[in-house]
Amino acid sequence: MRNGKRAGCTGNAAILAATLLLIAFGAGAGTVPSIRLAELENGNGGAHINLTVAKLGVEPVRAHVGDVIRIEVWVDNREDGSQSTNLDIFANRKRVARQMFRWGSPADPRMYKMHLDWDTSGMAPGEYRIKAEAFVFEDTSPFDNELTLGQSVILAAPGGAFPGGAPAGGSAAEIDERYKSYAR
Repeated sequence: MRNGKRAGCTGNAAILAATLLLIAFGAGAGTVPSIRLAELENGNGGAHINLTVAKLGVEPVRAHVGDVIRIEVWVDNREDGSQSTNLDIFANRKRVARQMFRWGSPADPRMYKMHLDWDTSGMAPGEYRIKAEAFVFEDTSPFDNELTLGQSVILAAPGGAFPGGAPAGGSAAEIDERYKSYAR
């Protein structure tokens, strides 16, 4: 094969070989066992992993540089499997807080509610878009591993005023559409 195409085919060849082996095994037994392609590829013993960031809440949304902003995140374990994963908080694409959590143990709840603090010391005054992300490499639907707050957080210089004369404080929350009925 030419220039690197062999390496790209190796993974597909392994999947094809495993599939043919299962078909051959099933033919001898009279039935072909069903298997999902994800079970061959995800490397997690066939467990289906699907974490969803269900809710993101921030308080206050108007603060002064040096204040601590409290962030609440709800992560839902929608499938099975068990791992440790980082919950990352980003402000304008810069990670400002991180918490590792373990999910998927049999006695654990399906919904994990976590609180993180963002110490704004050293940040520049301005508007910040806040995003929560619980990334898992093997996730079957990685599009829902993050949630961005619809409202920006405003940081003013210490002792400075906020736009429109608004007072410090306030809160904002973003809820994934699938959770609007109960994640309040």
